[in-house]
Formats: sequence, C-alpha cells, structure tokens
Amino acid sequence: MNVDFSNRRRVLAAAIVWCGLAGLPGFSWAAEPAQAQLQAFVSKVKSATGQFSQERTDGKGAAQKPQSGAFAFQRPGKFRWEVRAPYEQLIVSDGQHVYQYDPDLEQVTERRASQAVGASPAALLFGSGSLDEAFNLQPQPDRDGLQWLRAVPKTPDAGFVHADIGFSGGLPRRLELLDAFAQVSRIVFTDLKANPDIPAGQFKFTVPKGADLVKMD
Repeated sequence: MNVDFSNRRRVLAAAIVWCGLAGLPGFSWAAEPAQAQLQAFVSKVKSATGQFSQERTDGKGAAQKPQSGAFAFQRPGKFRWEVRAPYEQLIVSDGQHVYQYDPDLEQVTERRASQAVGASPAALLFGSGSLDEAFNLQPQPDRDGLQWLRAVPKTPDAGFVHADIGFSGGLPRRLELLDAFAQVSRIVFTDLKANPDIPAGQFKFTVPKGADLVKMD
C-alpha cells in the first residue's frame, strides 16, 4: 500500500471492513440468507485470524498490483491488517488509535479509532451495535456460488459507497468494496479461524526507530 493519502484512506476503509469479516466454523447456514449469516457472525465471532488476497480496479477498469497478507481482529475495536506482498504495510488498531505504517516511506500515521472507523462496518462488526443503525442492508442475487448482501452506509463520511459481502455455508468468502472514486476492491479470505486465542501484542504498536509519526487527530 505504497500510495498517496487518498489511496491510503481507501485502503484503510477496505482493511477495516475485512478485519471484521472472518469465518464461522461449527455453524451451518447454507439455507439462510446472507443477512442472517452476517448477523450471526457479528453476535458469535469475537475474534478471528486468516489470510487475504486483494485486487483493485480503477474507474476505467484498469487493475492495480494485487496484494496479499494476513489479518486478525478482536472485539471491540482491535485489529491487525498486514500486507506482505508485493510490498509491506501494516495497519494496527489497539481500540483507541489506528496506526498505519509504511516502511518504504518510513512514516506512521496515527488516527483516533473513532475517526478512522467512524461509520464504517468496523463500528458495528467490532462492537455490539445493530447493523441496521448504520447501514441499509440489501439482499443481492446469488452469483459465483455465493449468497450476497449489500451494505450501504447511512452517513456520507463512511469512506465507501457500498460493500457487497458474499457468503457460502455460513462463511463470508468475499467482499467487493466500491469507493467514491469508482474504484472497486475485491478481497478473498482463506485459512479462516474463528474465536482463536490471539496474543495481546498483536494489537499493540510501537513507532519504529527512524520513522516519522504524523498525528491526524
């Protein structure tokens, strides 16, 4: 995520969405609509880890370099989103602040979690609120063997236009995020583990030596 500030905001929005979407093993929701599966996930999954791959296309359909890495989250409000290829970047939330570290730029951006998360899905997926309070949830036609749900934020500062979530067998498998610049981020999750024990250090961040800290509060 070696990108400019506007791109970083879009990357952060996608990361926040996906850190809240992990597997729900042990439950069978094959006959349930996507909205019921999502609501069950929010209420039952308190932490998760997994791998991700992400592709983005711009408003003209041109593809950017795909990314891959690992993620972890723990309610309420803690998450770790680590890009490992084709370059490195790290986003960590300790529940109070969100830190975005770009090693190539030797820069850390710090925001209050309330500002970075705001009306994004993380405000609900990492917490205990009602999904209907912040989003209009709209069932979508099945495609690619998945059941789909569209979440449209009710506030204009969410950082994205809508997020389509694809489920299969009770697991969120994909997310397609449309931003205000007509860019589409498509993310696929693998190796999902629900409710694992995650070391507390995963959600702590220390500014690396030599890196500049930029506070956005």
